[in-house]
Amino acid sequence: MGILNINDDSFAGDGRLDTDWALARAVEMVAEGADIIDVGGESARTNRAAISEEEELARVRPFLENFSHAMRAARPRTDSQVFPPLLSLNTWRPNVVAGALAAGFDILNDMSALPDETNAVHCATIGAALLIMHSKGEPKIAHKHVTYPDIISELLAFFDEKTEKAILAGVRRESLILDPGIDFAKQAPDNLRIYRELEKLHVLGFPILLPVSRKSVIGRVLGIENPQDRDAGTIASIVAGCLRGASIFRVHNVSAAWFAIRASEALQ
Repeated sequence: MGILNINDDSFAGDGRLDTDWALARAVEMVAEGADIIDVGGESARTNRAAISEEEELARVRPFLENFSHAMRAARPRTDSQVFPPLLSLNTWRPNVVAGALAAGFDILNDMSALPDETNAVHCATIGAALLIMHSKGEPKIAHKHVTYPDIISELLAFFDEKTEKAILAGVRRESLILDPGIDFAKQAPDNLRIYRELEKLHVLGFPILLPVSRKSVIGRVLGIENPQDRDAGTIASIVAGCLRGASIFRVHNVSAAWFAIRASEALQ
């Protein structure tokens, strides 16, 4: 899953407020091996104020509406690649999801932690998959002091509740994906334990997305402040995730991730 930020304040410094650039970058990501393009108009950074719903829609809708046309120029890296790539919408506000329904997307990457069934109902309406991310509290607000007696037990209980809510709202069971929410309302030891014990989440029976790219926990472990310098640590995290059964990797450097995943598969 290639990360495509149509904003100018991504923590990784890789976004632009430019639809033409975003469409061209999506074509590049396909050539680099992306099976999914995850587009977001608002940074998840907690040291930035939330933009308006109208502004977020104004950033993402032109991309969504022109995505299929742009893919005519795309060429997949391999014959086994998902092509055309699936289109993921990364947002958390139901009004933005509703405003983007007509433009179309295949996956809703919901970073709200599904506080109610509204976004699940939207997904059920258009037949989109729903990616449920674990977190605590409202998005765009730092939750640096949240602690858990046992982060794995917390994740199991959380996902058990949220997947049931989504299914009751009409989302098909086979259309659900779980995201343990690395760096969201978690401390470094929590994040590292998730990496180590990811296999324990397979009991839930859903595919797992591992959002490892350039995360703060990598910077903390390696002493690297600039997120753009964390790609080596990202590759190590991808390999660890492959060995523990993660299904999807959300990344900035698609080509490097593609090589890491192919190498891990060969080793296994």
